[in-house]
Amino acid sequence: MRLLIIGDVVGRSGRRAVKVNLGRLKKELALDMVIANGENAAGGKGITKEVAHELFASGVDVLTMGNHVWNKREAFEYIDGEIRIIRPANYPPGVPGIGAGVFDKCKKAKVAVVNLAGRVFLQSIDCPFRKADEILERLAGKVRVVIIDFHAEATSEKVALGWYLDGRVSALIGTHTHVQTADECILPGGTAYITDIGMTGPFNSIIGVKKEMVLDSFITQIPQRFEVATGPFQFNGVVVDIDENSGKATAITRIQNYE
Repeated sequence: MRLLIIGDVVGRSGRRAVKVNLGRLKKELALDMVIANGENAAGGKGITKEVAHELFASGVDVLTMGNHVWNKREAFEYIDGEIRIIRPANYPPGVPGIGAGVFDKCKKAKVAVVNLAGRVFLQSIDCPFRKADEILERLAGKVRVVIIDFHAEATSEKVALGWYLDGRVSALIGTHTHVQTADECILPGGTAYITDIGMTGPFNSIIGVKKEMVLDSFITQIPQRFEVATGPFQFNGVVVDIDENSGKATAITRIQNYE
C-alpha cells in the first residue's frame, strides 16, 4: 500500500496547497490513504470544524495534531467527536479527543494512526516512549500497519523514538519544525523514518510566519504577535510504501512542490 503524509498545513496558503496538489498526486502516485498534520491549519495555530472539513473535502483522510491542538477553544467539542482527528496520545487522561485510531479507508489493510508529542523544549506531558508501548500493546494482533506522527522539537528525541520503535511500527514520521530534513530511510527493522517532513504553507515566510515580523523579533528581541504569511506556497511531505501483509515499510520518498 502507498500512503502520503503531508507536513504541517499552515493557514490559508497551506490549505490551498493541499487543494491544488492532492487530487493530482492521488492519481499520479496511486495513493491508498492520505494523512496530514493540521495543528496549524486554522490561522496558523489550531484547528476548527470548518477548516478540518475543508481539508477532508480536499482529500485528506486523517488529520494529526500537535502542541497547538488546544488553541481554538471552539474546536474542543468537535475534536472530541471527530474520529478522523488524532491529537497527541500522551496528553493526560480526560482531555478531549483520541490519540490513536484504526482506519479501514484503505481496502488493502487496516491502518492505525498514532499521534505523539515530544517533551524536549516543549510542554512536559506524559512520556511518548511509554505511551507508544501502551498503544502498541493494545493494537497487537489487530492491525499490522501503524503510522506514528511524532510532533517534536528536538532531533535527538525524534531519532531516539525512531530507533526505539524500529520494527514495531510501519513509519515514524517527524513533524513540528516546518523544515524538511533529508534523512529519510528504512531502519533495519523495517520502519520508515524521517526527522521532519516539513511544512505545507507560505513559501515566502519564516516557517509560515511573515518574515518581516520574525526578523524584527530576532533583531530587536521585542516579543510580538506573529501573523501567517500569504503568497506562493510550498507542499512538503513523504510517500511511504508498506507491505500490508508484514506491516514493514519498503520505501520512503520526500515530496517538495512549490507553486
